[in-house]
Amino acid sequence: MAGTRKKTTDDLLAPVTLAVGQEELLLDRALREVVAAARAVDADTDVRELAAAELQPGTLAELTSPSLFAERKVVAVRNAHDLSADTVKDVKAYIGAPAEEITLVLLHAGGPKGKGLLDAARKAGAREVACAKLTKPADRLAFVRGEFRRLGRSATPEASQALIDSVGSDLRELASACVQLTADVEGVIDDAVVARYYTGRAEASSFAVADRAVEGRAAEALETLRWALHTGVAPVLITSALAQGVRSIGKLASAPRGMRPGDLARELGMPPWKIDRVRQQMRGWSADGVSTALRAVAAADEAVKGGGENPEYALEQAVITVARSARPR
Repeated sequence: MAGTRKKTTDDLLAPVTLAVGQEELLLDRALREVVAAARAVDADTDVRELAAAELQPGTLAELTSPSLFAERKVVAVRNAHDLSADTVKDVKAYIGAPAEEITLVLLHAGGPKGKGLLDAARKAGAREVACAKLTKPADRLAFVRGEFRRLGRSATPEASQALIDSVGSDLRELASACVQLTADVEGVIDDAVVARYYTGRAEASSFAVADRAVEGRAAEALETLRWALHTGVAPVLITSALAQGVRSIGKLASAPRGMRPGDLARELGMPPWKIDRVRQQMRGWSADGVSTALRAVAAADEAVKGGGENPEYALEQAVITVARSARPR
């Protein structure tokens, strides 16, 4: 059975773990790590995973009440920021006096919604895991390099960057690609290995589609889109790249004039090389064009996530609208 629980916030079996952020892969991993640690101590650990709506007033008390067999439990609550006010009271009360042999995992998006619960858990000394979305290129590069280290393999910095360029920014896709490469390739993974595995996909990546669309090259963008889908690029990566491309144009167009390149890069959260590329792409764009394009991309994003009957058609329409917005009559 269970041993003595450590008192440090690094303890995976701390009474309460907060996983804070909106990156689903990292949230899932935070929960899996706790479950794995609990089952390493007690293979019969009972795991209960609930959505916020399922945790009604009184439910937590039932789940954490003493058991005749003193079994270890992991109780996980997803979207804890959506808990009702009455249920939050229950959770706060529990956090103040947690039960033995039970680990409560709260998966919370962060932000102002449900902040009272976050503050209470932090004040009580909950273990916290950061699960924010990785929006900066340097953070995604660090993630990929960390994935290879986690898998016990060496990869060159150039290989990690080439993988991002080929696969895109979705962490699940990147993590899966790292697993595939480490399973199939012996020795150090370099950029030549990545190129061999992702030939075609690198050229028809989501960002290649977006680049051609925001430059107004509709025919080329559509051709690249079809090849990207054929080679397995996830549609959601394409809508994400389109949105990022259009937003970058809007951000640069509205940035203060006369700023030095380094200051402008920091202000917009873009590397200097990207600012140069976006500056070339934004010729012909207008504020109305940016708004129209973003609406089209949002509609396509909803379609590819299950809101439409023909995701491929929705993507094509978004690409055409973005390209037309880049070259208004």
